[in-house]
Amino acid sequence: MKALGKIRHKVDWATTLIPFFIVLVLMIVFMLVPEQSKVFVDTVRGFLGDTCGLYYALFGVAILTTTFYVSFSKYGKIKLGNIEKPEFSDFKWGTMIFTSTMAADILFYSLCEWALYGAEPHVTGMPGGMAAWAPTFTLFHWGPIAWCFYVILAIAFGFMMHVRKRDRQRFSEAVRPLLGNKSDGFWGKLIDIVAIFAIVCATATTFSLATPLLSKALASVLGIQDGVVLAITLLLIICAVYTLAVWFGVKGISKLATICSYMFFVLLFYFLFIGGETRFILETGFQSLGNLVQNFIGLSTYMDPLRETSFAQNWTIYYWAYWIVWCCATPFFIALISKGRTIRNMILGTYGWGLAGTFMSFIIIGNYGLAQELKHGVNISGYIGEGGSMYEAILKIFDTLPLPIFALMLLVITMMAFYSTTLDGITYVASSYSYKHLSADKEPDRKVRTFWSILLILFPIALLFAENSLYSIQSITLIAAFPVVILSLLCTISFFKDAKNYLKENN
Repeated sequence: MKALGKIRHKVDWATTLIPFFIVLVLMIVFMLVPEQSKVFVDTVRGFLGDTCGLYYALFGVAILTTTFYVSFSKYGKIKLGNIEKPEFSDFKWGTMIFTSTMAADILFYSLCEWALYGAEPHVTGMPGGMAAWAPTFTLFHWGPIAWCFYVILAIAFGFMMHVRKRDRQRFSEAVRPLLGNKSDGFWGKLIDIVAIFAIVCATATTFSLATPLLSKALASVLGIQDGVVLAITLLLIICAVYTLAVWFGVKGISKLATICSYMFFVLLFYFLFIGGETRFILETGFQSLGNLVQNFIGLSTYMDPLRETSFAQNWTIYYWAYWIVWCCATPFFIALISKGRTIRNMILGTYGWGLAGTFMSFIIIGNYGLAQELKHGVNISGYIGEGGSMYEAILKIFDTLPLPIFALMLLVITMMAFYSTTLDGITYVASSYSYKHLSADKEPDRKVRTFWSILLILFPIALLFAENSLYSIQSITLIAAFPVVILSLLCTISFFKDAKNYLKENN
């Protein structure tokens, strides 16, 4: 009881409970009136994605440019913390960056994104058609611009925690150099509530998209009935795993991330060398990287003003919003584990490890599926384009592998491990948000971490019950990302102001 009393006085109940009640209300609404909810979020998404698409696109280009400026400027030399060497080795640090971000989603989209573009005239009508541009767009949408949203905030949060040593790990503290004492009042509370709500939306989107694939794969392996009950059971198992891991703090997350990365390498090895399409996979990947580099500026600024296909609005803008929503959690975690590194090392390392893991997944797994369609006539993109399930289409890809049951089981285990590692990091960050004061050297109490472990699983369960479409789930992300752009800009301006003063203070 005394322990609970101590925690009660340390927790900021407004920023903890208000997002909880918002999620609870949304969960009930989505479950009781799914059709009306779908119409509403799709309408708002239409306005934000179509009318305000330039808002997200400009932000992406500006932030990518800013991160490289910081890296090679005087700010890049600032060391995050006064310890002699980094707390984690390069490998452990890199695996935590990749596996604790959106690795489960990356694995899911690696299997099917190229096929989703098969019904897009913008992709199929370009020179080289689907063979050249479907794998290029996957790398673009998960490439440098996507990762820059994490990087810019990791810079601000790392400087705040390890250099200035502030004892509040939240957005409102990161903007203190700009807002001053307003960070302690209404505006600070509002900023933190928006950030926590965005974390919940990001988690819900991730689970709602990929959990049905897990349940279908497991049902296929075990020969049991697939459905919402099985999907929710898997969610609860994942929740139990990451709750257990997060009890052991950052060290527990590090160990799980290392195990997860090894399983990921085994899956990549299976697709690359056992699937029999090694030459096609590597050559297509090499070609796609060249295509991406050659056309990067054009892809980054393409907006389709006449709305001939609306590809930019439906895909590129959605992806930027998708990554922006995750900015409320992942950059904090990257900053937390980067103590002892320079800002330049953290920037280039995050890009390096993040893009290496992402591109390996899309090149190897994605191009294997593309080979089955283009070389062997397995109609995957056509099946999805005619209204077929993405998840059934993915199972068609696995049916072409030797020992498909083994491959599916490997997928299930790897995705569950990825989910657990990703949610470890998010739970840790959300728990830190709940404290009025918590230095970067201290960990949130296990009871607070357990509370967030349970909370973060509720909204995905509601979306699974409501059986929302991909478009509607995307809409939730696009809406939640809108205010996060403003928060990110405030944090960036605050960093420059604070870092400039720091360099003056230290000559």
